[in-house]
Amino acid sequence: MKRWIPFLKSEPTVAVVRLSGVIGPQSRSALNDATLAPVLEKAFGKGKPVAVALEINSPGGSPVQSSLIGAQIRRLAAEKNIPVIAFVEDVAASGGYWLAAAADEIYADPSSVVGSIGVISASFGAHEFIKDHGVERRVHTAGKSKSMLDPFRPEQPEDVARLKALLEDIHENFIGHVKARRDGKLTDAQDLFTGEIWLAKRATELGLIDGIGHLQPLLKERFGEKVKLRRYGAKKGLLSRFGVQLVHDAVHGIEERAAFARFGL
Repeated sequence: MKRWIPFLKSEPTVAVVRLSGVIGPQSRSALNDATLAPVLEKAFGKGKPVAVALEINSPGGSPVQSSLIGAQIRRLAAEKNIPVIAFVEDVAASGGYWLAAAADEIYADPSSVVGSIGVISASFGAHEFIKDHGVERRVHTAGKSKSMLDPFRPEQPEDVARLKALLEDIHENFIGHVKARRDGKLTDAQDLFTGEIWLAKRATELGLIDGIGHLQPLLKERFGEKVKLRRYGAKKGLLSRFGVQLVHDAVHGIEERAAFARFGL
């Protein structure tokens, strides 16, 4: 009944959005803009929250999806004039840190892994294998760069040069995002953009995060003991819940496990 009495002040509400997993466009199991856009719209738009909290546990993934999600967070925060606070769980690395940097403040557990501000491309070369097994690779293209970095052909120096140029450009975008979002907080004493990772205490000293803290205690300290948490997250599709995408999701699970394993998790 209290909410219907106009002269009684209601308790403040914080919308909590969970961002957990690898960032990528290929699956509903991954974090991506298409899946998260309606979730973020609800979190920022429903019930006039005093803040939006992001629970982040991600080793990264697609730089494009990281940028799209981060831009969505900033757009809604500006439109609604709502502060955003990120809370790191096990890891906010690479694209995961891109998402964290979209917040106005970042807090983490003492053992959280933070950073990895870099870009990586990895593949395999199988040309010797197919040669040894008598397999002939036939590729026909219009455009000399169309078969760039074909894993079934020997690596070409000019292809590697093109790839490195692309990676450098993406890296510059990442660096620009971090510098813009952490303006005035980052240390000048150390190069923060080598892809290195740090635990929370050192990350705080470097200005990558604002301090050590957990979601509920910090929000209660900030907004009062009676603050209400309203949680939002992406839901699995009906077909996925009935197992139609079981194999695809299993493969994604293996890839996600490998991505977390890079940080000892």
